[in-house]
Amino acid sequence: MTSLKRGSLLLAGTAAAFLTVLGTASQAAAAGYPVVGTSDVNARSGPGTSYQIIKTYKPGTTLTLVCQTPGETITGPLGTSNIWDKTADGVYVSDTYVKTGSDGYVTRRC
Repeated sequence: MTSLKRGSLLLAGTAAAFLTVLGTASQAAAAGYPVVGTSDVNARSGPGTSYQIIKTYKPGTTLTLVCQTPGETITGPLGTSNIWDKTADGVYVSDTYVKTGSDGYVTRRC
């Protein structure tokens, strides 16, 4: 195999791997995650309880997350965390009320 052919195969393989990872990250961000709890969950203008309540979500509502950021530490039905999820609606919800299946970040940071 010539070095030109080897280089072309390596480049093609690298591009395919990159596109696979990029596609996986985009799918994760677009995935819907359910709100949990026994009552409505406050959605705020920023990542903490001192921020204005913009709206509420009922338990079972599916949220699309655009990013996550550290903020005020909250204890909720899924434990204690300082991660806040920014939704496609542009508001923030404590990650302790969103069942992402992880104690860490599941999408990009804000």
